[in-house]
Amino acid sequence: MRAVPQGLARSRREGYPLAVRIASFNVNSIRAREQAVLDWVRGAQPDILCLQETKVEDDDFPTDEFLRLGYAVAMAGQPAYNGVAIAARGKIQDVCVGLVGDPPNADRRCIAATVDGLRVFSVYVPNGKSVGSPSFVEKLAFLERLRRTLDERESPDRELVVCGDFNVAADERDVYDPEAYRGQLHFHPDEHRALRGVLDFGLVDVFRHFHPEAGAFSWWDYRALAFAKNQGLRIDYAFVTRPLLSRCTGAFIDVGPRRLEKPSDHAPVVVDVA
Repeated sequence: MRAVPQGLARSRREGYPLAVRIASFNVNSIRAREQAVLDWVRGAQPDILCLQETKVEDDDFPTDEFLRLGYAVAMAGQPAYNGVAIAARGKIQDVCVGLVGDPPNADRRCIAATVDGLRVFSVYVPNGKSVGSPSFVEKLAFLERLRRTLDERESPDRELVVCGDFNVAADERDVYDPEAYRGQLHFHPDEHRALRGVLDFGLVDVFRHFHPEAGAFSWWDYRALAFAKNQGLRIDYAFVTRPLLSRCTGAFIDVGPRRLEKPSDHAPVVVDVA
């Protein structure tokens, strides 16, 4: 079973004009999925890979394995929960962990770095648990702090990509059954407003830019044959500024890793830049 669409992998080897391939992947435990992730990296050949839900402390991240594949790694981990990382073939500089206004001992949910002049964020937004719960309020606050971080530290006039698991389906095209989800977790008006607040910084959903059609998802529940029935949500994104969008040549969700025997419940999102 191929983790990367055959045509895309072949065209890259034959000189398809890519300057950078950027990918984002919620791995749902790098410890549990290490070999699958490394195999996917070998096939997809991303130049920059943003990871979420690594669920390991920094010392337990498979740094050596990524180094053997030619990747430097910056990570912000914690045991058993959360954790984010950026792996890159280029030099990783100006690493920043967390968001403006984070409380002391905040969960490891955001890491930013510069790779060959491109500013990259890997973000894991809280799930929210249930509408109206304290966790839901924290989810909205996290998105507000993300926007504040972009305002205070970044510029929409530079090349910037914000990748990750946002735990929000942006519109009806991103939900397999919009009426069932309407007003529920992942598809609530408050979540939509908070996500729009982030995008209003000057970011564009690059996958949606190339694929306006409905029915493409990045997450499927492990239960009830959800993946086989394509009953999913699109909650994993690569948001880019206009200067970077002008160089993007395509984007896709690679469902191959979701077909493996013990997969993450998410699929990688890939963006190609000329």
